[in-house]
Amino acid sequence: MEPFDESAPPSKSALKRQMTELQKLGETLVSLPKDKLDRLSLPDTLRAAIDEARRIHAHGGLRRQMQYIGRLMREFDAQPVAEQLQRWQARHNEDNAHFHQLERWRDRLIADDASLPQFIERYPLTDLQPLRTLIRNARKEAAQQLPPRSNRALFRLLRQIAAPTATEEPADETGESSGDTDA
Repeated sequence: MEPFDESAPPSKSALKRQMTELQKLGETLVSLPKDKLDRLSLPDTLRAAIDEARRIHAHGGLRRQMQYIGRLMREFDAQPVAEQLQRWQARHNEDNAHFHQLERWRDRLIADDASLPQFIERYPLTDLQPLRTLIRNARKEAAQQLPPRSNRALFRLLRQIAAPTATEEPADETGESSGDTDA
């Protein structure tokens, strides 16, 4: 058995896996919103191909265009683009987790009086009057099977209370705080 030669070219299977990954990355780029796509530094030919793919609706034509995008992606270093997409996905996942945490707080506050002191301990600057009013109204609406107007208002209030302050503002994708107003 021959020792592994690191200077040998990658196998045909490895090349095919790389090309498939680039094509999937291209599909992700095509599905991105325009504003996020504008923030990525892409070659002009690739950007034009992505814009063209967004206009194509025929399955066969779209498939060919996606293959073309995959081929164009081989010509430049796609690693920074992939890393940026991962950062955006991580941020999206964090936002979803925060949203679900607020939903759980809302449900706990409506279901159990004992959860209010826990919430106040977590968010000590909370104004109790509107919070208690919305909890009480949400309970009444649920008991009377009315539309959950106070339930929604309670969620909005919780989101406002748990929003990051100016000192906790998360950095955007470029590493600058989102409080900057320079445009």
